Amino acid sequence: MEIFREFTFEAAHRLPRVPEGHKCARLHGHSYRLEVHIRGEVDPTAGWIMDFGELKATVKPVIDQLDHYYLNEVPGLENPTSENLARWAWGKLADALPLSAIVVRETCTSGCVYRGES
Repeated sequence: MEIFREFTFEAAHRLPRVPEGHKCARLHGHSYRLEVHIRGEVDPTAGWIMDFGELKATVKPVIDQLDHYYLNEVPGLENPTSENLARWAWGKLADALPLSAIVVRETCTSGCVYRGES
């Protein structure tokens, strides 16, 4: 079984490694959506894998490091692509949660799904 919770945060970034003249090299911001997916067995007594409130409390400190920040200044996010942001979030949460996926959406139509290293 798998559950997920979606989180939102506002942040600015620029992509320093894109080709010259690329619009993403300029400072800009996004209303990000980050989904945290976890997997596990359903507890027969509680009827769930994890309380959504517990999931929220575990992820909140990570969101707090991102919300209303310039992502390029966050250690580990010097090149804050969606892919690098997903991998960074996984690294922050993997010890605390049985992760199955991290989904990062920069816009309504663009994002990244990360399922850990294979």
